[in-house]
Amino acid sequence: MTVAETAYAKINLALHVRGKREDGYHEIETLFAFVDAGDTLVARPAERDSLTTVGEFAQALDNPFDNLVMRALNALPHPQGLEVTLEKNLPVAAGLGGGSADAGAMFRIIEHYHGLPEDWQLRAERLGADVPSCVRSEMAIGRGTGAELEPVKNDMAGMAVLLVNPRIPLPTGPVFKAWAEIGAEVEGGEDRGPLPKGSARTIALKGRNDLREPAISICPQISDVLEELQRDTPFKFEMSGSGATCFAVYEEPAARDDAAHRIAGAHPEWWQMTGMLR
Repeated sequence: MTVAETAYAKINLALHVRGKREDGYHEIETLFAFVDAGDTLVARPAERDSLTTVGEFAQALDNPFDNLVMRALNALPHPQGLEVTLEKNLPVAAGLGGGSADAGAMFRIIEHYHGLPEDWQLRAERLGADVPSCVRSEMAIGRGTGAELEPVKNDMAGMAVLLVNPRIPLPTGPVFKAWAEIGAEVEGGEDRGPLPKGSARTIALKGRNDLREPAISICPQISDVLEELQRDTPFKFEMSGSGATCFAVYEEPAARDDAAHRIAGAHPEWWQMTGMLR
């Protein structure tokens, strides 16, 4: 039996960096949200595990057999092989948790066939800090490295989303390094305070992305994307994760579609995806 899963694009409606940990990771507080669009995984039983990668961004994966889909598959017990096809629609190194979302979708596929082991959260965390949140792909607050999840009142489900990327890959490591350098130069240092309390709408409106300025220092085109998104006065616009993808959230799909059409006309070279918040 064939099983298909969407690897839902992850966005950070707010992302506060609180400091660097002794283990080298960074302490963050973030509001994870998920768009009802992204990569697609299709699996069917086979004699042995295999992965085929197709789609616009398939070539961006240097070694498709060592990506998070295969690592997730190898991390979970399954008595039969699976032949998996990954349609890579999300840009790589884009702040959308694409690899983590793919891994999360693989966890759900294994769950469909065989169920998940009791320690699946730990197995997911070993693959990456964003992977636990991507398994369920439900809005949540993430703390620690992002793997410590807390529920939040989701009063933004069904809102329209526009994702825009200038087609410039932006690895996370250099952005965090720039965050530390910029933090050393500003009043208050690196830690600018905790995530606001309240519902998703409150956190989204009052929260910030501490990685925005560091990312812009490496990829100035992010400023151009944010400027375009701001013109249509969305409910919220911001950079996601460590960039370079930016998002805008709208109360109505028509407003999102108008913005998407205008921006596509002005910048046909930019990547876009539309969807709704889960």
